[in-house]
This record gives sequence, structure tokens and C-alpha cells, in this order.
Amino acid sequence: MAQERIHVLGIVGSPRRGGNTDHLVEAVLEGAREAGATTEKVFLADLQIAPCSGCDACETTGECIYDDDMDGLFRKMERSEVWVLGTPVYWWGPSAQFKTFVDRWYAKVFRPEDKALFEGRRVVLVIPMGDEDPATARHTVGMMQDALDYVKAVLFGTLLAPGMNERAEVLEHPEFLEAARRAGREAVQGHS
Repeated sequence: MAQERIHVLGIVGSPRRGGNTDHLVEAVLEGAREAGATTEKVFLADLQIAPCSGCDACETTGECIYDDDMDGLFRKMERSEVWVLGTPVYWWGPSAQFKTFVDRWYAKVFRPEDKALFEGRRVVLVIPMGDEDPATARHTVGMMQDALDYVKAVLFGTLLAPGMNERAEVLEHPEFLEAARRAGREAVQGHS
């Protein structure tokens, strides 16, 4: 019997198509395809995702009060064994689109059947930034490490790309692109 192929979902948290985050997420997905996975890429800026209102309705009902694109994104996440989560650093944190996306995970932490969405998923975190100092990403990395630990997902790898000020500047840095492809290959090979 043939082994089912691993599916890898790339989520781009930058509002700029063709920017550094987009290219780095795509490079991770390329590496995943090289390792035999199927892939899909989603741009958060294309989706209608309301910010969490902190109403806690999900705690009692198991459902978010918002009927928006997050439901479909949760389904894509559920079908994927590996997630590639990309966000630029904006003012020492993730983009607004990315933070809104992560905040909405809250609706899935109360019931065991909902928590299964996260448990054991491998995550490759991709963070380009304009600053030359990689420490500029420390709050974003820390936020994601804590969130992923809480939901029992596995932060498999973190790829930082400092000094990426211009749109698509990462294309001039083959070392970042190769590191991204390698992370994609290793995330898939380590999952099978």
C-alpha cells in the first residue's frame, strides 16, 4: 500500500505579495515538494479574518462568534502535517494580519477535539526583517514559541532573514533561500 503524501501549508502574514516573506515561504514549500510533499500557500491579506473580540463565547460554545475566512483556514491547517508560518517584523512584532490570525487560535484551545488541530504539527517559522540585528525578531519568535508550546505544536525550525529592507531583496541572498529549502525538506523528511 502506498504511503500517503505529507501536505505542507504555507501561510504568508505579509500584506506584500512578492515580498521577502512570500519568497521565503515559497522556498520552504519548494524544499517540501523536493522531499515529496504536496503544498499550498495562503496569503492572510487575501482573507477576511476579524480580530478576536475577547468575548469568550468560544469557551462555552466551542465556536467563534465570527463567520469568516478563519473557518476555511482552520480546515486547511487540519489537513496539513507541516505549517510554514511567515511574518515580517513590524515594530518589533509580527504583522497585524499575522497577529490577528494567531489570536483567533484561541477559539480552538478549550475542547480536546479542537486542540487536535495543533497537537504534533511541525512548524517552520519564517521571519524576514529590515533590521540587521536578528535580535529584533526576539518578541515574534518568543510569542510563537510560547503559543506553539501551549497548543502542543512543534517549532521545528526558525529562519531569520535580517537586513531585508527592499521588496524581494531576499532573492539576492541565496544563503537564505537555500536555508529555507533545506528547512522544508527536513520538516517533511522528519515527519514521515
